[in-house]
This record gives sequence, C-alpha cells and structure tokens, in this order.
Amino acid sequence: MSERPSDPHAPHAPYLRVLEALTTDIKAGTYGPGDRIPSEAELCERFKVARETARRAVRVLRERGIVQTE
Repeated sequence: MSERPSDPHAPHAPYLRVLEALTTDIKAGTYGPGDRIPSEAELCERFKVARETARRAVRVLRERGIVQTE
C-alpha cells in the first residue's frame, strides 16, 4: 500500500513532509553513512510537528533500511 495519496491535491500527512525532507537530505549527501540525523526535538522545531510525527518519519526510514537507530 502506498503511503502517498494518488491525488496530488489530497491532504498530505505531516510525517510525510518530514520523511521526504530527510530522504532528500540523505540522497543529497547531507547525511552520510555514520552521520547522525537530526534528533526528534530538532525535527519538531524544524518542521513544526509533534514529537510522534517526527518519530513516525524516522521509524519509516528505519523500516526501509535507510537509517539505523540506537
């Protein structure tokens, strides 16, 4: 099941904004292997989202094998 709505005008879940931005940053080399991505608190501040929203975005990255968390 796709996480992105097929209608480009459909509401966009806040965690998807965070997820897309982090994915873009990683692909652009902003964060490389072994680098830390921003903390949940930093993501909350940057994107003006709740902690659970930031946590969900990072969880999806982890599930996709893009990041590892400790």
